[in-house]
This record gives sequence, C-alpha cells and structure tokens, in this order.
Amino acid sequence: MKREIKTTDDGSKTLFINDLNENYHSHHGALQEAEHVFIKNGLNLLNDYEINILELGFGTGLNVLVTINEYLKTDKNHVINYFSLEKYPINESEVNDLAYFELFDNPEFKNIYQKIHLADWEKSVEIINGFNLKKIKCDFFDLKDIDLPKINLVYFDCFGARVQPDLWEKPLFELVSDKMAVNGLLTTYSSKGSVRRILQDLNFKVEKKQGPPGKREMINAVKL
Repeated sequence: MKREIKTTDDGSKTLFINDLNENYHSHHGALQEAEHVFIKNGLNLLNDYEINILELGFGTGLNVLVTINEYLKTDKNHVINYFSLEKYPINESEVNDLAYFELFDNPEFKNIYQKIHLADWEKSVEIINGFNLKKIKCDFFDLKDIDLPKINLVYFDCFGARVQPDLWEKPLFELVSDKMAVNGLLTTYSSKGSVRRILQDLNFKVEKKQGPPGKREMINAVKL
C-alpha cells in the first residue's frame, strides 16, 4: 500500500493511504486523538498493579508512545504488558519521517521511540523498566490463536468501517472479548450504533463518551 506523510491540525504527523483514501489518525490531530481516546478514556481509568493492554493495531506506534509518556508520569510502581497486532508494519523511512519523539519534552523519548520500532516482532521487549512491549505481525482474525494473558485494556484502533467494515462486525469483537478479563475496558474512537449493539450483545456495559477534537462521541465498553 502506498502511504504518504501528512501533518494534522495539532502539528503531529500521520500516514495517509492513497488507495483507501484513509488516514491512520484524525486529521484534526493525531496526538490529541491518541491521548483523548486511549489515555484519558482508557489507561487513566485503570488502577491495577499489572495492566495487560491489547492494541489493534500497532500502526505508527503513536499509541505505545503516549502510553509510555503517561506511565512515566506515575510513580511507576506497577507493570504494563503491551501486546500490539499489526499486519502491515511501516518502514524505517516512515518511522524517521514521523519523528513522534519530537512531540514530547522528555529527552529520553528519541531513544524510546527508536527502541519501540527496532524491537523484534513476536518477542517481549522491555522498553523501559516496568513496560514490556510485544509486537505481533498478524491478521487481526488470527487473535484466536495467540496466547495472551487476560487483557485489562483494549485499544481498538482499527481503520474505519468505511474501508474495512469486517473489522467492526461481531466476529472480531467476539475474539477480542474472549481475550479480556472480567471488568476489562475496551476503548475506541468509534461511536457507531452497530458497534454499541454488538458490544451489548457480547455482555459489555457500553458508555458513549465525548469524542476527541473533531468528533462528537466515542465508546467505552466494560466487559461484565
């Protein structure tokens, strides 16, 4: 797939897929979207000592970076195990051009950013003390065959239903639900009525939340 770098409204960059006419992130702001959906309405709602995060999908690695940024604000007396699925990894040139470490004041972030992208696939790598990343190259529907600990938090960050409708239908959500712990949280930028109904059918408590800039609503769903 041919991709090009675009700058979003908050100054952070994203990738644009020409063939699909689709951005990896909101054009209103890639960083703002990631922090609002996955940190404010995701990570910051959990208080577990050990948090297992499942991300669909890894994409540009921005969600990993904002998660580490938030983790470093804490007293770091807990552990995060981060599992990220991706079928089409970005290349070295795209990693360098996105340069997400420049969005953060912490001088360590250049090394952290590089370590995230240089981490071997299919292996758990300690990016910083207490934060373990395992990138898994696969189709999302291969999730059923992947051995994971019970997941406390899901970053459901698939491409939009306009271009990949099968990723927003019941079969994938069933696979995700099967990997989650009771009281696990799924958070996504989507607010589609069909997604809410699917999650309710799968015994999730679904709540509409204020969306990130440029989007009125998003979804949180807790597995009952």
